[in-house]
Amino acid sequence: MAEVTVVFADLTGSIGVFEALGNAKATQAITRLTDWMGKVCTSRRGHVVKNLGDGVLMVFTHNGDAVEAVTEMQRAHTERIKTWPDKIKMHLQIGLARGEVIEQAGDYFGDAVNVASRLSDLSGPDQILGTDTVINNLPSDTLVRFRRLGAMDIRGRNEACMVYRVEWQNEVLSDFFTVPAGLTPTPFAKTVPQIGAIALSWLDVEATFTSTQLPMHIGRVSEAQFVVNDPRVSRVHAKIIWRAGKFYLEDLSSYGTWVRFAGGDAIVALRRQECVLPVSGEIALGAPFEDFTVPTVSFKFPGK
Repeated sequence: MAEVTVVFADLTGSIGVFEALGNAKATQAITRLTDWMGKVCTSRRGHVVKNLGDGVLMVFTHNGDAVEAVTEMQRAHTERIKTWPDKIKMHLQIGLARGEVIEQAGDYFGDAVNVASRLSDLSGPDQILGTDTVINNLPSDTLVRFRRLGAMDIRGRNEACMVYRVEWQNEVLSDFFTVPAGLTPTPFAKTVPQIGAIALSWLDVEATFTSTQLPMHIGRVSEAQFVVNDPRVSRVHAKIIWRAGKFYLEDLSSYGTWVRFAGGDAIVALRRQECVLPVSGEIALGAPFEDFTVPTVSFKFPGK
């Protein structure tokens, strides 16, 4: 067995491209993109295991090469599609994990392969998600910008994975962490005494989470602890955390989150930022409150 960094890079929106361009032209466009992704991989000393329709499975010996490759892919591809018509835009979503794998007949098998695949599915368009085994083991001369998303349950695994979002944008917000790769990020949070609870509701969906059950995620995928099934909601859209005796909401989405508190007119707009939740209110996911169709999650604090 060998220890490698596994990368799954997938293109989203390919169904619409086939509808817009037809089978022949769409296949040609997707093939050109996946071939380009493979070239970026090999230019960073990676190995292309196989193409998977609208995605590519890659492996790297070193974490640093893998992170450099995927950030280069996101930056170049995002710039490329700026002028494309919306109906044929395909965004990249990428997952990374590191661990021991088995190579058999040119293919790779192992827990890291499964985790990278699931993180690719869980990431939103233009996002890169990686495990702590990737972040913790980057070379000491590499600076990586990332934000910890917390422990995520991966389907088929008994243990949760600590997951980070790699911030590949050149214009990174000031509150993002820029950490020398040699430093060890904050470990799993220890269990804290139950001090409070937050109740969420959307349509007929209701759930209450105590402080000991946090962090929790709001999103479109079934793995989210609170599922909001609406196309404007990102797969993993937002996270609620408990810190220093207060509840915080953190936006993780592609299109933003808006918060409106009870008894006031002020609206807090979040774009990969967080805010404290001092009183009950509402959360708009993927569009501002002015859009009356926006999925809106109400929150309150039982016992207050």
